[in-house]
Amino acid sequence: MEGIIVSAVSSSQNFNHGFPTPGPQDPSPQKVMDHVFFLSQEEWKDVRETEQFDHIVIGSGFCGYAFAERTLTINPQARILVIERGPFFLPQHFQNLPLPYRETLGGLSETFPWTLAAATANQPAGKISWQHGMVPFYGGRSIMWSAWCPRPEEDEMRGWPRTVMDAAKAHFTTAEDLLNVVSADQIDAGASADVVDLINNTRPVYGIMQKALQDRLAVGLHKIDSATRSMPAPLAAASGATSGIDFAKFSTPSVLLELSDKQQRLAAAGKGSPLRIITDCTVNSIIQQDGRATALDTTRGVVNIGNANLVLAMGTLPPATLVLNSFPEVPGVGEQFSAHFITSVVARVPRKDFDFSEALGELELAAIYMAGMSPAGMQYHVQLSVLSDRSPDKNAQKSERYAPDVVATASLAQLQSSEDYLVFVCAVLGELDIDNPENHLRYSGGADPTNNVTLQVLANSTDDATWDTMDEGTFQMLERVLSPDGADHVEYWHGDPDTGTWGSDRPGIPERRVPGLVHESSSLPIGEEEDSTVGTDYRLNGVENVYVAGGSLWPTGGSWNPTMTMVALTQDLAERLEADGGTGVAL
Repeated sequence: MEGIIVSAVSSSQNFNHGFPTPGPQDPSPQKVMDHVFFLSQEEWKDVRETEQFDHIVIGSGFCGYAFAERTLTINPQARILVIERGPFFLPQHFQNLPLPYRETLGGLSETFPWTLAAATANQPAGKISWQHGMVPFYGGRSIMWSAWCPRPEEDEMRGWPRTVMDAAKAHFTTAEDLLNVVSADQIDAGASADVVDLINNTRPVYGIMQKALQDRLAVGLHKIDSATRSMPAPLAAASGATSGIDFAKFSTPSVLLELSDKQQRLAAAGKGSPLRIITDCTVNSIIQQDGRATALDTTRGVVNIGNANLVLAMGTLPPATLVLNSFPEVPGVGEQFSAHFITSVVARVPRKDFDFSEALGELELAAIYMAGMSPAGMQYHVQLSVLSDRSPDKNAQKSERYAPDVVATASLAQLQSSEDYLVFVCAVLGELDIDNPENHLRYSGGADPTNNVTLQVLANSTDDATWDTMDEGTFQMLERVLSPDGADHVEYWHGDPDTGTWGSDRPGIPERRVPGLVHESSSLPIGEEEDSTVGTDYRLNGVENVYVAGGSLWPTGGSWNPTMTMVALTQDLAERLEADGGTGVAL
């Protein structure tokens, strides 16, 4: 042990190492994290009473991290406070953790801070009947997302202001860099056969099957009536600078702590300001005077905003709720709503039908993105995950750990019955009609200002037509293009993922259509008009110092996965505020 110093010092100089008494015996994960990374109760009291900030950010997910990272890259002296409503839960994306952590997805890890309208909740099978909830923990949804990160094309950003589209496009590369986005066909590209064999001993390979199927779909895309484009899936799963592994889903908990640690070192050297993070702190309302946010009423006391910019980086529905309660004069809040409805299809095709079958390793994966459009111009896309697994029981841990999509993946029963097949898992997402006046989030007058809203979502005839188009496009993709011998060689899974059976019939509407919506958006839409809820400078209409980040800004929802574009626009916001000295004047 010579030369090694082991420290077990508590926070008190007078009570250490069990002398003169045993000392505290009730550590908890939250207490440890507060002591090392977050603000303790004593520090929080001091911060509230004595410190001033340049930026106060509500939320520690994608946009909160993106704002802090970009701001501190430009100006390490910027004083930032991040307020997170939830406690510490997972250190990183659950899919990077041991397999049992998959059970944390959904259930008690989601909250629903709204009342769902009866008209929505009582819809029949095959219709929309609820909206997925929030993940109220440090890191937010980033610890439980699918990590698909396509770049939307201009025609997929229908109705967006030109300046906002240009701002997003200008930051796509930096957003992808931040999220560690990699194209699925590049995950194992360039590796020699020996290296591929070595990789295959530890995880599935994105190799021969990935390249062959993405090429097959690209060549046969014209056979799908509604398809517009396809590409290898862009996944936020490349190795980060400090990850030490070659495939890891991105999440914010560790990188935000790394940023905090970096700022502590800079502050100690007089070259930066510490990044302050407080958890388990819910913002109930924003206190305002004369069109300016002056304070935050939180569950851990009042926070004086001072001259800081307030950035709402807290998802889509919570910021709209906060604005409804705090700034009732702001126009259009919650009067528009969009999201993505889902079809789920699992199919299989005999492996021997593919000319590359003999070259496949024991376990290979492919991830492909295909976009399409209905005759009315409404968008959909398919997140296609393909598995070739010759030994499902042996590979159960690996196939789930490295699956491209955390929700849409093959069950063990589906794989165990398909050792001689390729299994195609299709998560199909369609664009909810933004012009449907029946969809909205409205103030309900309840006592709790964090959830006193009612959410109503009803599919209209436009949505039904989009859903029909995307379902048919998915079946055409499988039967006309991906199956070498056509529809007769495609089988579909029917019934529960663990107890169902394979059959030649397409699954019916109630069976394939998922009742829950994802990727909610458009509750605080950005626009160029004077009565827009949020201006093109990301500032809340009529409010001097409150800015919005995230999918709530979307003028139209499209069908593309929103996270990368959310990050791109948040980076633009950070750059504007630093360049403008905090005034937020549009560039």
